[in-house]
Amino acid sequence: MQKNEIYEIEITGMTDEGDGVGKAEGMAVFVPYTIVGERVRVLIVKVMKTYAYGKLLEVLSPSEHRRKAECPYFYQCGGCQLWHLDMDAELSYKQQKVNDCLHRIGKLDVDAESVRLASGETRYRNKAQFPVTPEGIGFYRRNSHSVIPMEDCLIQGEWNETIVRNVKQWMETNGVSAYDEATGKGCVRHIYTRSGASGILVTIVTAEQAMPKKEELIEMLTGTGIPISGIIQNINGKKTNVVLGRENKVLWGQGYLLDTLGRVKYKISPLSFYQVNPSATLRLYEIAKKFAGLTGKETLWDLYCGIGTIGLFMAEKAEKVIGVEIIPDAVENAKENATLNDIENAEFYCGKAEELAPVLVKEHGRPDVVILDPPRKGCEESLLQTVSQVQPERIVYVSCKPSTLARDLKYLTEHGYFVKKVVPVNMFPRTEHVETVVMLSQLKPDDVVQVELNAEDLALTSAEAKATYEEIKTYVKRAFGFKVSSLYIAQVKQKMGLPMGKNYNVSKKGTRVPLCPPEKEEAILEALKHYKMI
Repeated sequence: MQKNEIYEIEITGMTDEGDGVGKAEGMAVFVPYTIVGERVRVLIVKVMKTYAYGKLLEVLSPSEHRRKAECPYFYQCGGCQLWHLDMDAELSYKQQKVNDCLHRIGKLDVDAESVRLASGETRYRNKAQFPVTPEGIGFYRRNSHSVIPMEDCLIQGEWNETIVRNVKQWMETNGVSAYDEATGKGCVRHIYTRSGASGILVTIVTAEQAMPKKEELIEMLTGTGIPISGIIQNINGKKTNVVLGRENKVLWGQGYLLDTLGRVKYKISPLSFYQVNPSATLRLYEIAKKFAGLTGKETLWDLYCGIGTIGLFMAEKAEKVIGVEIIPDAVENAKENATLNDIENAEFYCGKAEELAPVLVKEHGRPDVVILDPPRKGCEESLLQTVSQVQPERIVYVSCKPSTLARDLKYLTEHGYFVKKVVPVNMFPRTEHVETVVMLSQLKPDDVVQVELNAEDLALTSAEAKATYEEIKTYVKRAFGFKVSSLYIAQVKQKMGLPMGKNYNVSKKGTRVPLCPPEKEEAILEALKHYKMI
């Protein structure tokens, strides 16, 4: 295969990034904007050792799920990936994406439930970030730092068009320069907006400490008729892809935003993490609360608490909420939010949960429920180890990346927990992202299902009576995520000198049966140790 060759291929799958994938010359070819089942003409634009990238030239046989993209910038902008799919196909893709990660990475024999819908596929975001460059103001092209000039985005709030247009006019009228990544010179880097119950917070990110013509900026923005609650200058003088710096200056109005989820109010600063889709967030948190199973008597640990969003949302149903967060400003925000809502049963600590755990256990006892809501990279293994050691009854894991979720679930299921439910939520319509909430329960010696016993199972020695074959199978399934047969259990028991069922190691056809694989033998040995049979 060579660059610039043209192939006709059939799309047989979709990647985590939402690209279609097919095969040509025995190699996988990744093609954006294609759908499973389509036959397409593709120009090869990049060839690697075992795979290639293609540019879609023509859809020869379109999928029934293909739709005309509503966004005029879709085939240029890198912000969204799925405008060419109808919603049924989008939801199916996201459910399959979660399941693939659970099975392939997590080694779990569990499937996600159907994806819960958000309220709509347009105008759902409460946060927008517009890069400001010498090329213009807009969004980055796919896989580049080149900006497509645009003032509006269909998944962002409609007020952004007016805000961006007025900032652009202010810059042109007053000679305020745009930041140039190549030279490191210029003033304005980003326009950053957030909306909530109290209005819209506008943040102008600059590379310089001084804000030129700030009175003119304030006059232009406050004269738009949009309910702006505050205008902030954020200073970011570093050569970095990170949008916000650490320093904020309030130019006008409030330096924070107020928003409400359910009955809880939140004070949000520009640097605070806060979910971008309010209606979907409420649905997500309601599912998480249900999974937590709170009765009013539980101690709940929220180990990536941020500004306290999930912990405070659940506080009314818990006896005590303990939040832990590594960012000092977020911890202060969480404390302010508890005060704002007159919530007295929540305490917040700054630091790493794995380091604070001994102190927390000593002061508050072991948690009954642990909430994990990490960033996209997932949990540190040291934190997962801490969680498994403090042994909460239940863990509720909220994730924005299925692959790291599956990796962490694998660890937890290998250390005393089993996955009971997995529910994806379409938090980010028209993009490849999906939010997922998972309920895990502690695996206990008596946490087994009732089974019918046959005569062979009943004819047990006292040592063997500690666990039946079915109980061992159940333990392995929950702790390791895969099934083992009675044959393999018998082989391991024989190896350990324990009684086993008659004729388990003899094939009905008279040939020798296969030996238990090492990973399953290890799992069965763990079950035997668990039931104190060895």
